[in-house]
Amino acid sequence: MDAAALLRQGGLVAFPTETVYGLGADAGNPAAVARIFDAKRRPPDHPVIVHVLDIAAALRWSSTFPPAARALAEAFWPGPLTLIVPRAHHVHDIVTGSQSSVGLRAPSHPVARALLTEFGGGIAAPSANRFGHVSPTTAEHVAEDLDVAVDLILDGGACAIGIESTIVAFTSELPMLLRPGGISVDAIAAVLGSAPGAADATAPRASGSLASHYATHTPAQLVASDALRAELMQLEDRDERVAVLARVAERPDDFDGVWTVAPHEPRDYARLLYANLRALDHADADAILIEQVPDDDAWAAIRDRLARATAGVDDDRD
Repeated sequence: MDAAALLRQGGLVAFPTETVYGLGADAGNPAAVARIFDAKRRPPDHPVIVHVLDIAAALRWSSTFPPAARALAEAFWPGPLTLIVPRAHHVHDIVTGSQSSVGLRAPSHPVARALLTEFGGGIAAPSANRFGHVSPTTAEHVAEDLDVAVDLILDGGACAIGIESTIVAFTSELPMLLRPGGISVDAIAAVLGSAPGAADATAPRASGSLASHYATHTPAQLVASDALRAELMQLEDRDERVAVLARVAERPDDFDGVWTVAPHEPRDYARLLYANLRALDHADADAILIEQVPDDDAWAAIRDRLARATAGVDDDRD
């Protein structure tokens, strides 16, 4: 049975996008969307993003599509940008987390676009992994997390961007940035004339906004480059096996754990981030150390993911 037919029958189909793999269901079928929550073990009040083919399709899911939202869609769709707008009356509460808004995105991956074209409707699809765990960027990652909980996995290779979409909300007078991602704030500001504001108390709930998210099972922590060796020594003195995600720090000669060197450039670092975290999570280590990345705007989305991935050490995750 093909993927579109499965969706029409209430099935779950995991499919690739340019950001991460999504776990898809017919967004117009609340029973099918409920299966997403069961498969992911996702809290019921968390909204899911509806994937659409284009702006014309998005208009069917919104009661209002503000001119600024349309301008961003025209500039960046298909692509890694999610727009949160007032929902249409027919959109089910399970999709929106019972909020008055809905998140919409037109992905650019050819497999996702072929599926949307064949299906002909909106596909509700959060990331295809257990809630709180590292997002999947290959079909193998999806199978590892969800196994028989998903009816079909479409293998479209490794995701080209590797981190989730930027989310901008149009639910108040001024647009708000709810999650940094594949489209930079500077690029958004160039279209809107100014940068979106920070999320405030009126902001809707959105995917990936919990303090702890994107987490490995192995405890992970961020470490400054100049403090990495000292932290390694402290853990090794406690006979802990360590796995490291480095960027510019050099591997000590006496280090006998797993040492992975991430790319220096933010685009390449992001593309491999989740695959690297999953590999380190399988390294049979007691702890993962992640070298901090630069603090400039080009690294903003990566810093966001790393901060959430390591938040649980100091005290949950899509």
